[in-house]
Amino acid sequence: MVIYLDLLFILNFIYDLLLLLTVSVTLKRKVAFKRILGGSLYGAITTYTVLLPLDKFILLILKILLGILMVIITFSYKNFKYTLNNILYLYMVSVILAGFLYFLKIEFANLSYLISLVIAPLILYLYIKEQKSLKQIINYYRKVIITLTNNQTLELNGFIDTGNTLKDPVTGKFIILINKKKLKGIYNIRSPMYVPIHTVNKTSLLPCIKIKNIMIDNQEYSNYLLGLSSDFHGFDEVECLLNYALLEE
Repeated sequence: MVIYLDLLFILNFIYDLLLLLTVSVTLKRKVAFKRILGGSLYGAITTYTVLLPLDKFILLILKILLGILMVIITFSYKNFKYTLNNILYLYMVSVILAGFLYFLKIEFANLSYLISLVIAPLILYLYIKEQKSLKQIINYYRKVIITLTNNQTLELNGFIDTGNTLKDPVTGKFIILINKKKLKGIYNIRSPMYVPIHTVNKTSLLPCIKIKNIMIDNQEYSNYLLGLSSDFHGFDEVECLLNYALLEE
């Protein structure tokens, strides 16, 4: 098998550059582009270690150590956690990219190196986009502790719903939605008040109860009512829909 050393160097330099850029953007690392270039250059040079007459296991260990050094050259060493995250993301992104390209190589046997280089940035772009989308969604999940007026508490998985802008026009309090079955077994609750709510198709009355407070991420909120819905059944382990006003607060 013929190996073109110059082509091997160029390909690995470009792939390392793409991978390091992806890690930098995903983890929001503030690093100069020349450091990314330096790390890519170092990575491309270390590619030639595959030509060394070493045992496969030793070669694997060597490649891992050289990869760690490439991360430190690019992002420097600030602390163990910072460096570990950089290393894990680099290898994770490498596996994702290699997996996609391997799949395409199987499906399209005549896939050239040039086409692979064109496809690789697209794959990494889609990865970054999905990562950002996932982070935004995760940021809407909250652990919620609701203290009722009788001092009993409900510990629920909450989700900040941008569509939930419900507000009592009389008291001015915002409304959090739960399924009324969540109050099963809880006694001495005051009779609910009925708040008019407007949906796309109709206007209805939503039974709501007063609460003492809500604790979310060690932050206390009190200007809220608990809306008791029979239609909301939760999703993805979400047990209550938090009001969009929480994002503004």
